[in-house]
Amino acid sequence: MRAPVPSSPAAAVPPAGPGASAVRRAAARLVGQGAVVALAVALALPVVALALAALLGEAASWQVLREMAATVLPEYVHTTVWLCVGVAVAVAMVGTATAAAVTLFDFPGRRVAEWLLLLPLAMPAYVVAYAYTDFLQYAGPLQTALREAFGWQGRVFPEIRNAWGAGWVFTFTLYPYVYLLTRTALTERAPQLLEAARLLGAPLSRRIREVALPLARPAIAAGVALALMETLADYGVVSYFGVQTFTAGIYKAWLVMDDRAAAAQLALLLLLTVAAVLWVEQRAQRRLRFAGQRPARGGAEARPTALRGAGVALAWAVCGLPVLFGFVLPVLFMLRPLLEAWDVLPWASFIGWARNSLTLAAVSAVLATGVALALGFALRRLPTALNRLAVRVVGLGYAVPGAVVVVGLLLPLGWVQARWPESPAAAWLLTTVLGVVWAYLVRFTAVSLQSVQSGYSRLPASWDDAAVTLGVSGAALWWSVHWPLLRRSAIAALLLVFVDVMKELPATLVLRPFDFDTLAVVAHQMARDERLGEAALPALTLVAVGLIPVVLLSRALRRGEAAAC
Repeated sequence: MRAPVPSSPAAAVPPAGPGASAVRRAAARLVGQGAVVALAVALALPVVALALAALLGEAASWQVLREMAATVLPEYVHTTVWLCVGVAVAVAMVGTATAAAVTLFDFPGRRVAEWLLLLPLAMPAYVVAYAYTDFLQYAGPLQTALREAFGWQGRVFPEIRNAWGAGWVFTFTLYPYVYLLTRTALTERAPQLLEAARLLGAPLSRRIREVALPLARPAIAAGVALALMETLADYGVVSYFGVQTFTAGIYKAWLVMDDRAAAAQLALLLLLTVAAVLWVEQRAQRRLRFAGQRPARGGAEARPTALRGAGVALAWAVCGLPVLFGFVLPVLFMLRPLLEAWDVLPWASFIGWARNSLTLAAVSAVLATGVALALGFALRRLPTALNRLAVRVVGLGYAVPGAVVVVGLLLPLGWVQARWPESPAAAWLLTTVLGVVWAYLVRFTAVSLQSVQSGYSRLPASWDDAAVTLGVSGAALWWSVHWPLLRRSAIAALLLVFVDVMKELPATLVLRPFDFDTLAVVAHQMARDERLGEAALPALTLVAVGLIPVVLLSRALRRGEAAAC
């Protein structure tokens, strides 16, 4: 007996029901999960490559490390440690003093001082190094004028190109990290508690020492850790000043000695050092969130202490000197060689350098923000342990120094070339801008991710539930509900990544294609060749671009403090 034949094709296809819909949702989740993991792996490749190089390293690699330990490594460790100790102490003192001045005291011009203290954030550290060197060196205008005026002979001031000079540069370009976090911590709790201490009869010095400083300690530690990560990642200042740190050693091993094993070993040591600093910073941030829980708002008596007479002058000295040393003087010092060389400036080449920088910055900013939006949406809709881990891995990218990113990207390319000599992968990454953009995404996706996650934290989860109840899900949910509310965060992320890419030097210097220079690379090369007049043009352009996030940050802080009142 034959089986009955369906009377029509439709009868042979079972109707789609809840089971089919569940299968489609599961498949979509699986695809989304795979995409998130793939992005995290691509952006974590430098760190993974260095770890594999250490675990699977041959005997020759360890022999290189032993040889470095007997020759150059002690100098790298000694210089790096002492530079970091000096910078940590200095930025803690300057950042805490300036934050306390504008938060705990009231004086004429305090509101102006609040945003002036942010201006050094716009200065790339290597630009400040060029400016001070040109003005203070033996043949610079200051020493020349003093010798002519007083008939002095020889050097008037000590050489600035050393570890002390580098510490000076880092102090006055990185103190805003401590200033910002300490100012926020003191603004939230200090006025009320200080007023309570005053009512109990404590003098001003004791109120600051026993109330304000303990409240600000986690913020100070977090700001110092951020400044140290920037110090460890720097290449422009230490290479220009001839300071033998880990970062300078990595580039010397790779570019001068052509020793990839030595560069990989140094990069791994630097990465472990940064990881330790990052651990300290994260612990401080957790304590900062706890300490930052705002008490009940006080009354009108919870106000900063008013200053008069000499107190006003002292407050302006505390706030004005960091701005003078970190922004005003470097800009003036760079304007002098710029005006002197105005007639011979390479304007045609400058247009090409600016175009390259703008193109790389725009492409990288769009890609980094797109990746951050995708990761933020995936974590929002599917907060699995794997997604949280992927987002955390991507979020740590900003702590990875550019030198480590370079070595971590070039090591896998070397392995690919050794195994498949005809593979075009290495050529694509080394002869085009793909390698540069990849390095930028590894470092700066974390910046855009932080902004996107901040935007998502302001969106109640109940809004998603309401949209799903109305039949809106998937891409439609993101486009109709999330994007209109995340637009400001996305724009902020775009601008921050754009400015960071414009100023980035280490990865660009090594990975850029032949005859593809950016403003940062040209400024470094010309300054190294003592062509400060020509270097001033791209350097000051980077400063002007760096003012964009400073203005945005100042406005955001002002709105936040107004909302807290």
